[in-house]
Amino acid sequence: MDILSYIKFDQSKEFDLLLLGRVAIDFNPAYNDQVKEEFKPLKKVHMFEKFVGGSPANIAVGVTKHGMKAGFIGTVSDDQFGEYVIDYFNEQGIDTSQISKAQHGEKLGLTFTEMLSSKESNILMYRNQAADLQLSVDDIDEDYLKRSKALLISGTALAESPSREAVIKAVMLAKRNNVKIIFDIDYRAYNWKNNDDISIYYSMIAKESDIIMGSREEFDLTEKLIQPNMSDNESAAFWHSCGAEIVVIKHGMKGSTAYTADQQQFSIKPFPVEARKGFGGGDGYGSGFLYGLFEGWEIIDCLEFGSAEASMMVKSNNCSDSLPTTQEVKDFITLEKEIYGEMIARI
Repeated sequence: MDILSYIKFDQSKEFDLLLLGRVAIDFNPAYNDQVKEEFKPLKKVHMFEKFVGGSPANIAVGVTKHGMKAGFIGTVSDDQFGEYVIDYFNEQGIDTSQISKAQHGEKLGLTFTEMLSSKESNILMYRNQAADLQLSVDDIDEDYLKRSKALLISGTALAESPSREAVIKAVMLAKRNNVKIIFDIDYRAYNWKNNDDISIYYSMIAKESDIIMGSREEFDLTEKLIQPNMSDNESAAFWHSCGAEIVVIKHGMKGSTAYTADQQQFSIKPFPVEARKGFGGGDGYGSGFLYGLFEGWEIIDCLEFGSAEASMMVKSNNCSDSLPTTQEVKDFITLEKEIYGEMIARI
């Protein structure tokens, strides 16, 4: 079956994808031609490199590198870091007309990453009064939303008001204007006060979504007040019954599965690489998978492309600058198959 029969985007619209949610600044132990901070505890690191971070921000960069037209809806700090984000997005070709600046001194979140080994990495987050959570209903413009084929909601944006209400307004207006809703659950524990809040707001958006992407843990959190401890098949069936067309459930190194509304499922494993860090892969995965969807590929090809891009990103020292071009992902897949065999990633 042609993938376009799974989900249809309104091809007349100017933007492929608008992304709403978190943007942060990542400080990663330096690893470049001049300085190499090898694996070590954070307290022993002297040199850091600065990058734009935050899942929806990274996906915005990733899909733009694949030639998609993206815009970002969010709030940044009214300072040089906020300017840095806007300048970086503009350089990448991401529309920044709907990025507002926080009015009361709120700052962008700062993320310091610890890389202990290829299998162990941690994050130290400074995120008090985060600027991105100051997005308000006044920042959501219906005329802007209706210009896009799809809207991606990052679940982190639901953690606090006023951002929470801004998300709900954006989803309501998107639905009214035939804009597909993509929900990247994007759970970050440091934002939430209790699990009931998580389930209430995640499930509210998931029930309105056409595509839902998340880990098994993220689906468990979403489903806590609906039906705890569902299996992957039960989760997929439930969200399909609510109107979702594609449900993607990820299990880390064990791989991931996409469930389509006609009760098919397609599974993929990660491509084998020597990792530099244990995060950033999900943003590459989202970028590659969504690019394939917008190109009208078969689901399994979308998954393979996303899985390849995820593996490329865990090899990298950052989550934004190193996001690959379409040709780089294709070359990576070709090389991996030459080494490991034709069907290494497909289950």
